[in-house]
Amino acid sequence: MKKALLLLLLAPLATSLIAKSAENAIAALVAVGPKGEGNAAASKAWPQVAALEANKIPTLLAAMNKANGLGQNWLRAAVEVIVERSLENGDKLPGNELKSFMDDLSNQPVTRRLAYELIEKTAPQRAAKLIPGFIDDPAPELRRDAVSQVLEKAATEKSADLYEKALRAARDVDQIEASAKALEEAGRKVDLPKVMGFLMRWKVIGPFDNTDRKGFAVAYPPEKEIDFEASYPGKKGKVKWSDFSTSDQFGMVDVNLEFGELKQVVAYAHTIYESKEARKTQFRLGCKNAWKVWLNGELLFARDEYHRGMRVDQYLIDANIKKGKNAILVKLCQNEQEQSWTKQWQFQLRVTDASGTAVLAANRLPTPKAKANK
Repeated sequence: MKKALLLLLLAPLATSLIAKSAENAIAALVAVGPKGEGNAAASKAWPQVAALEANKIPTLLAAMNKANGLGQNWLRAAVEVIVERSLENGDKLPGNELKSFMDDLSNQPVTRRLAYELIEKTAPQRAAKLIPGFIDDPAPELRRDAVSQVLEKAATEKSADLYEKALRAARDVDQIEASAKALEEAGRKVDLPKVMGFLMRWKVIGPFDNTDRKGFAVAYPPEKEIDFEASYPGKKGKVKWSDFSTSDQFGMVDVNLEFGELKQVVAYAHTIYESKEARKTQFRLGCKNAWKVWLNGELLFARDEYHRGMRVDQYLIDANIKKGKNAILVKLCQNEQEQSWTKQWQFQLRVTDASGTAVLAANRLPTPKAKANK
C-alpha cells in the first residue's frame, strides 16, 4: 500500500521531469546556429524529439518559428518521423490544432505551409476546401495553390477576368508571367510594373569606393544630405546625381547601365514616393549585393552580403510611410570578385501592403517604355 501511494505521489514529478526533458531536447534543435553550431547537441536530442506523440506536433511547429534554417530542418525531420509512425499505428494527427496553427498569421509562412501539408496528408478533402481561401493569404507558400486553381479555371473557361484575378493575386514569377501572357493574348494590355508596384524612376550617383568591402560602412555624402545640384569626390573623380529610369517588367534597376561594369564600388539610388495618407507598408526588395535602405533619413535595414542569389520579394522590410513626400534611398555595393556571375549590380524595389498587393504612389508616372533596339 505504501509503495502504491509513493508511486502515486511521484507520478506528477516524473511527468514534469519528462516534459522538462522534452522541452530541453526541443530547445537544443532550435539552438542550432546558422553555421552548424550546436549540431552535436541537436544530434543527441533529436531521437527524443522524434519519439514524441502526435499531439506535440503543434509545439514543434511553434519551435520552428524560432529556429533558423538548420534548426528548422532538424525539427521538420522529427515531425516527419512522428507523422509516419502515427499513421502506421492508426493514430490521428491533431487536425483542429493544425488548422488553428495554420490560420494564425503570426506564425512563419514555412510553418503554416507545413501545417497545411499535414492536414492534406490525413484529410485531403478538408485540405482541398481550404485552398480557395488562400488567394489573399500573405504567405506565398499558401497563396500559390489558390492562384494555380484560378489559372486552371481560367484556362478551361478561357476567362480573361480570371487571368486578371490570378495576376493580381500571384507572387511567384512563373504565375505572374503566365497570367500576363494569357491576358496579352486575350487582347488586354498589362502594365506589370504598375500591377506589382515596382519603383521605376530614380536619381543615381556613383561610383564611390568599396575597396576591401570597406565602403559598406562608410557614410558617403548621400547618407548625410540629398543635394541633387552638388558633386562629390568619387572613386575616380567627381560624381553627381543623374536621372535613371527602367522599363524592366520586374522593375530591375541595373546601375551597370549608368556606370559600367565596375568592381569594388558603391552607388546610391534615390526616389520620392508621395502618399495620400500615413500608413504601414512593406518595401519588398531583391538584390544580390550588399545594400542599405533608408526611409526619410531613417535606416530601415542593411545586409552586408554578396552574390547569394536574387529574386522578387527576396527581402520584406516593414516601412511606415507618412502623408506627403517620402524619400527612399538605396545604397548598392559591388565587391572585388571578377567572375561573370558577380558582375550584376542591380536591385528591384516595390511598395506593397502586408499581403504583397501594390500600394501605388500618388506621384507615380506612367511606366517608362522600353527603348527600341537599334
